[in-house]
Amino acid sequence: MADMLVKLYNLKSEDNLEELYSKGVTLRRALPPEKYRVISWVKDKFGDHWASECDVAFSNKPVTCYIAIKNKEIIGFACYEATCRDFFGPTGVDNEFRAQGIGKALLIKSLVAMKEMGYGYAIIGGAGPTEFYEKAVQAEVIEGSIPGIYEGLL
Repeated sequence: MADMLVKLYNLKSEDNLEELYSKGVTLRRALPPEKYRVISWVKDKFGDHWASECDVAFSNKPVTCYIAIKNKEIIGFACYEATCRDFFGPTGVDNEFRAQGIGKALLIKSLVAMKEMGYGYAIIGGAGPTEFYEKAVQAEVIEGSIPGIYEGLL
């Protein structure tokens, strides 16, 4: 999977947060006391690699992981500055809650945080659904980025 580049200075704010809140979905930065619960959820839903990257996000101050919550349960997450500086990912939403704008909202919350850190651009590492990122934030594929930083991953 190729990496993608996002121009943070052109980033549009998320406009569906009120709609998500009205459906009982909350998006916020994860808290350190939630580390093991979040990592366990990520491992269960998405596997060891993503759980490992999420663990690193909890080592940053502030924590570089956002979570989506409904009825006091995690339904999605997004990390940045986990495997590499200026990289977004991993991110995922529980299958039951996909196609509701949660992934896009987590993406934009994370990218806004990266912009506030002073970055002009962000890299989406090993982007799976490139069409999603193109549509959501006008991300562009970085030519020659396969296999990228994950080459030789165990």
